[in-house]
Amino acid sequence: MGLSIERIVHFGPDDLVRDGFVHFGFHDRTGRQYLVEHQRHFIGLVAANGGFEWTIASSPVFPGVPNVAATLNYPGYVDSLPDGSLLVSNFGNAHLYRIDLGRMSAELLVDGHAAGLVDMGNCVVDDDGFIWVNEVTGCRVWRFDGAGRVVLVLGDGRPGFQRDTSTFEAVRFNWIYDLRRGPDGTLFVLDSKNFALRMIDIDAQSVVTVAGTGTAGYSGDGGHAREATIGSDPTAKFDGPFSLSLDEVGNAYVGDRYNHVVRMIAADTGMITTIAGRRAADNERANDPGERDPMRLNLPQISSMDYSGGRLFVPTDLDGGHGDLVVLQVG
Repeated sequence: MGLSIERIVHFGPDDLVRDGFVHFGFHDRTGRQYLVEHQRHFIGLVAANGGFEWTIASSPVFPGVPNVAATLNYPGYVDSLPDGSLLVSNFGNAHLYRIDLGRMSAELLVDGHAAGLVDMGNCVVDDDGFIWVNEVTGCRVWRFDGAGRVVLVLGDGRPGFQRDTSTFEAVRFNWIYDLRRGPDGTLFVLDSKNFALRMIDIDAQSVVTVAGTGTAGYSGDGGHAREATIGSDPTAKFDGPFSLSLDEVGNAYVGDRYNHVVRMIAADTGMITTIAGRRAADNERANDPGERDPMRLNLPQISSMDYSGGRLFVPTDLDGGHGDLVVLQVG
């Protein structure tokens, strides 16, 4: 696999869009880019001119920019339903909104707390139009239908781990930080406090461990990912790997936050390798925009990675509200 640094964009505390990119955000399946402002509680669709086509927030964010009124609270993720409407999940209030952009209106599709969720991470739509949502601290994965009704719950709310393949009825997780859809329709769960990546096989009704042993560390490069260990910081509130993305052929990219590297699990072989970053990281040092060696990148706090159209977007936090976005060309 070829890998190169396309560019490095540095963001200051007040920067929303620079060089056409956002620091934290996601691309949808058509390539549109969304800014996700967790702490300012809004989402915006990035326009070609570097502004915003619209926002979603409790009240208008920018003068002259259309806004869909919805009370977002630490929004986490965006996906789309088969009818073209958007879904927005919220960690802070466990609300899942359906956004009708034609009418510029929002509907509360799932009140997570009323349904029994502790919190809400990502929202991912599968090939059949069902909606999958992960609880972070609640250690469960939920499946809803298009009307917001509960169809399935994986996990019983208690932390646990099965290194081998588990049935839907028996499976347990431990703090899930990311949930993504693979190109073949399977779902991938970043089971963070188990330091593992797991795959939900909907047809087989089973959960398979793809990477990780259940214990923390930094080992296994060049071998099968199921024998590898991934990083930890026991003093951190959110311990374990923090972000996940998948490309068109199913290669998985894990932001190994506390080892300060990006690791790839190859879809065809199951082998794990470090593809970017180095173990010695500096929270105060921005990357040199001219750096072209992925293995020399300073990636102190990787979060919210995104993949789209042959590019892997790797955002990192730096001290003082600053951050870098590293855009890697993959392929």
